[in-house]
This record gives sequence, structure tokens and C-alpha cells, in this order.
Amino acid sequence: MAPGSRLSTPPALKPGTCRIVPLGGLGEVGRNMTVFELDGKILIVDCGVLFPEEHQPGVDLILPDFSYIEDRLDDVVGVVLTHGHEDHIGAVPYLLRLKADIPLIGSTLTLALIEAKLEEHRIRPLTLTVTEGDTEHLGPFECEFVAVNHSIPDALAVAIKTPAGTILHTGDFKMDQLPLDGRITDLRAFARLGEDGVDLFLTDSTNAEVPGFTTTEKEIGSVLEGLMARASQRVIVASFASHVHRIQQVLDAAHQHGRKVCFVGRSMVRNMGIAAKLGYLKVPEGILVDLKQVDQLPDDRVVLMCTGSQGEPMAALSRMANGDHRIQLNAGDLVILASSLIPGNETSVFRVVNGLMKLGAEVVHKGMAQVHVSGHASQGELLYCYNIVKPTHVMPVHGETRHLIANGKIAESTGVPRENVLLTEDGSVVDLTDGAARVTGQVECGFVYVDGSSIGEITDADLKDRQVLGEEGFISIISVVNRQTGTIVSGPDIHARGVAEDDSVFDEVKLKIARALEEAVQSNADHTTHQLQQVVRRVIGTWVNRKLRRRPMIVPVVLEA
Repeated sequence: MAPGSRLSTPPALKPGTCRIVPLGGLGEVGRNMTVFELDGKILIVDCGVLFPEEHQPGVDLILPDFSYIEDRLDDVVGVVLTHGHEDHIGAVPYLLRLKADIPLIGSTLTLALIEAKLEEHRIRPLTLTVTEGDTEHLGPFECEFVAVNHSIPDALAVAIKTPAGTILHTGDFKMDQLPLDGRITDLRAFARLGEDGVDLFLTDSTNAEVPGFTTTEKEIGSVLEGLMARASQRVIVASFASHVHRIQQVLDAAHQHGRKVCFVGRSMVRNMGIAAKLGYLKVPEGILVDLKQVDQLPDDRVVLMCTGSQGEPMAALSRMANGDHRIQLNAGDLVILASSLIPGNETSVFRVVNGLMKLGAEVVHKGMAQVHVSGHASQGELLYCYNIVKPTHVMPVHGETRHLIANGKIAESTGVPRENVLLTEDGSVVDLTDGAARVTGQVECGFVYVDGSSIGEITDADLKDRQVLGEEGFISIISVVNRQTGTIVSGPDIHARGVAEDDSVFDEVKLKIARALEEAVQSNADHTTHQLQQVVRRVIGTWVNRKLRRRPMIVPVVLEA
């Protein structure tokens, strides 16, 4: 099936068939969530968020669409969390708001990160800690957990064994052979599972367009040390708040050059506190300082570790660039963006970069120096995995459409028949029966927007209105008519915002609006108020488009005397 094609409603699920429905993460980089359904029970793998783009103004987060399972939450046997990044755990609080006692299954660090997040939502979850090599029976699903290497410690793949066949879900992974924590992707376990037979292989597609092999994390250490060695003032490093490996390297480089480190940003402070407490982050003695102490230290002895590497408007780095953060940047400060650009965030990130450079800061990013390596397998690593696992069917996951297609082609190149490569999208339904997988339908699966305290109330139409307001402006026209006389009693009064410098520009159109309204009332006294308002909308809309080359939001109000 080609991504983007629409299918019919899937047939009723037969006993012994395992149904797989991705509710997020296929077609976008984020909000990863996959539902597995068998004999009346449901297993969920990951439940993450997607961060909004510029065409989604006012939106805080985007969630997977829970409507497919919302009335069947009692059937959910558990949520397996492959690792602790926001795009895999960030939506868990919103799922548990619907049913708080759904069990969460994950590694020690992953569960610690989600428990801290849930504490803010005043939810105490049921959790089951697992580690690589463990096997757990969750309803009819037998889940074996496999160590994989990623840009956060304690990541796991999961093999789901069912009467319908065996499914191997990689989660996010790469094959770093020299990882900082010494924990490599367990290809021996992948090979053993492959020998037993993997009927459906769900593989991370994020780097499927990138040739070769992902660079080892250790190569960043020397680059960071070199940058800090030549820095004469403060060093500000921006990264994801959960990127423990990257932050470890910043701590090591700072320690080597006699600098103190301050974590900036609530999520950064919280997550690194958890990682240090559990032993995943090795903090040199005396290196950490509080934000209040930073101003008392010489600039050449300070490293600030903050959030905002994706240009998030409320994150610490964006606020520094705008000059509204407690930390005021000075000319000569060095800012290092130690992360990749998530697709869609480029404009936001470079807006922040420009703001930083206007303040006189030097900015170093991945395009200039090796200050970031990906956490995802590139083409060479994916080839190895396909050849080791030798799956019968492949379903690329985690990525935009182009990534999924590229991953599918890699699978084909290793001998997986084209008809066994299932290119799907959010809401696609895949049924696995007796080891054979095929796409059988489609379920509704939209974006669910979090906007302040509202969840799912904002629609795409609302976002379009916001775009129009922001880009084209707003015009309101108030008129009072007398139906008996067919005349305008008052108005039209025009008020505009963001359309023209002076409202007097509308003087010439007022007469046209009044004439059109009077003609409409006199020609048909039964015109509804809505119809009269549409008359006003057409007249001023045509005039504004022709005269001012704008398409503002127009709100006509017609009252009766």
C-alpha cells in the first residue's frame, strides 16, 4: 500500500489474529504510538508527543489520537515504553488521565523519567520495571526485551510473541560500537529471534535516507573539549533535556577545563537529577552550581547547559536570544547547539541562532562542527539488521513518508519481497495471521492539539483562523438596518487590526457596503440576518483583496433597528 492512499474500515478482528494499528509516528517525527490487539486485549508500545510547527500557532503539544481505543481502555494490558524521550513518553499523562491504572512497562531510567512527569499531573502510575533479557506475559502477549543503543541510556526493543506470529519492534535505535555506557545493541538477541522466525519487523526509519553508519558518540567529546579550550567567556550548550550521553560529555569537557556547570530549565534540572541519582550520569565532584551562583563566577569558568535546541519559544535558549531570560548573553559568549534539527523546526532554530548572533554570541551547530551525532540507525546499520533478522514482513515506523519509503527500499534490497514491505501511515490497520501480515483497512486518526488547558478542542479550522489573523489581519463591520424603510440607520462602522495603517482607507468602501445592504433589504424583506452579513462580507472582501491585496478575517455584524 502506498502511503497516503485511503482504505475502507477494517473487517471484524478474528480470534487468533493480531491487529497492529499505529496511532502516531508514521508520517511525522514524533508522537510515536502503536496499538497491538489480540483476542480482546490491547498492548500499546510507546505514547509520545509531537511538537508543533509554525503553521500551528498557539499549540503546545500534539498527541496521538486515542479515539480508536478510548472506549476500550479496560482491555489495555499495558503500555511498553521503549525509552525516555518525549516523542515516546510525553503523551502518557494524557492517556492516564482517561484511565490512571493502565500499567507502564519500561527500563529503570525510562520509568523514572515518566514517573517524575506524572507527579506534575498528580498521577501515581502502576509500573513494571524490566531490563534486557527479561520476558513478561502481558495478557496474550509474550514480550521479550532486548537492549538497543540510542541517544538516551536504557533503551529497549521489544519482541512480541503471539499465536499469530512474532513481531519485533526496534523502538529508536542505532548500532554505536563504542557507546559511552558500554551498552551496545544486542545483535545476538536479534539473530536468535531471527532464527526462531520474525514474521513482522517494525524498524526505526528516521535515518533511512542517510548513507553509511551513524558516527559514534565518543567522537563528540574531543570536539567539545576543543571548543571549551578556546572559549574565552561563557559557554552555553543547548540539548534535549533527556540526552544523558551528550550532557555527560559536556560535564567531562567542562571538568577538564576547570569550568563549573549550571543546568538551566526545569526539565533539564529534573531529568539530570534523576539520571545522576540512578547512576546513569557521572557528575564530577563539585562541578555543579546553582543558577544563583553563576553571576559570582568569572565568565571563563562557566558552562550553562540548557534546553531549546529546537527553537522552542518558551525554552531557555530562545528566551536568552530574545533577552527575556535571567541569563543575559554578552558579545563573545559561545553557544553550542548540540542536537540535530527535527524536520519542521529549521525556521524556529535559525531564528534563535540569528537572535543569538545579534547579541554578539558565537554560535556553533552541527553544520559547522561535530557537536551532534544522531541516535538513529543509518542505511548501513539497517542493512545489517535486515540481514541478521531476516524478517518475513517489514513495516517501517518512526519517520516522515520519505523516511518510511527509504527504509522499505533498504528492506527490499536485502531480499524482502516488495509485497511484504508494508508502507503504512497513522491509522492504517495491519492484520497478522499465521505469520502472514497484510494491510486490511484504515481507522480515523487525526492530530489532537493541546492548547493551554484544552485538549482536543482546537481543530485544524481554528488553526487556519489563527494563521489568517496573524498573517492577514482582522476587519469587523457593524451596520444597523431598518427593514420597514429599507435604509441604513447606523454605519457601516469599520474597525480593522493588522490590515492597514489607518482606518480612513476604508472610507471609499463604506458607501458600497451601505448601497449593497439597502438593495438587499429592499429587494427581499425576508432576507435573514446571516444573508445580509454575507452581502457585507462579499463587498468588503472583494474590495480589500483588489485594493489592499489582503485576505483578512472578516466579521460582519448586521443589527435591526
